Amino acid sequence: MKNDLKYTLITGGTSGIGYELARVFASNGHNLIVVARDEAELARTKSEISALGVDVVTITKDLFEADAASDLHAQVRDAGYDVEILVNNAGQGQYGLFKDTDIRRELAIVQLNISSLIVLTKLFLQDMLERGEGKILNLSSIAGKTPGPWQSVYHGTKAFVQSFTEALRREVKDQNITVTALLPGATDTDFFNKADMQESKMVQDKDKLSDPADVAKDGYNALMAGDDMVVSGFKNKMTVAMSGVMPDSMQAGQLDKQQEPVNQTH
Repeated sequence: MKNDLKYTLITGGTSGIGYELARVFASNGHNLIVVARDEAELARTKSEISALGVDVVTITKDLFEADAASDLHAQVRDAGYDVEILVNNAGQGQYGLFKDTDIRRELAIVQLNISSLIVLTKLFLQDMLERGEGKILNLSSIAGKTPGPWQSVYHGTKAFVQSFTEALRREVKDQNITVTALLPGATDTDFFNKADMQESKMVQDKDKLSDPADVAKDGYNALMAGDDMVVSGFKNKMTVAMSGVMPDSMQAGQLDKQQEPVNQTH
């Protein structure tokens, strides 16, 4: 049955930046389709966000799985939901030197951060082009602007997301489709626990981490304004500005010091 409501679909929408994005979209009157792996967290999110007066649909899907993205699109299409905004938020990292990290975990991260994002973007973009309008917000990162020792694969995936988003924006610029990249820096979310990154110097001082609610507001405002990208936070804006003039080798050296374990000896 066709639902006459329009929806914003958010992947990884039950925690961190994704949850705050769900809140800010709902606060501005957007009905939501929230996608995540954990049914209990989805139920909690539905209860909390529905209180803001919008319709909230939840879908349990593990985007680490190869067919999950196409299955998600088919499920949304078959249910008759009209997705006017796609928010590709889901993403994870793994901490450690590349020689030591788990290759299976890294390939799963590539599946989540890149492959699932590509599939969802292609399928929902095709729907948007058929309707003649739509918006896509991709969670990039300032990590995509700098080589990142101790998180080499994660930084590489975000470099892909940034490049892909900018190229796609150009392709659809005259077709009433907005494509925006949101670039947060280190943010106070569960990302670091999932990445086994608690020992990194970067996460020791919680006061220096960005507030995910602020990041979400920056992303929402940029998307609604039709911006190509937004770097969230003044410090992060400075970091990205410096990345444009510093050699990659120097940036990698700086990140090495910032992300190494607190007990690292030289």
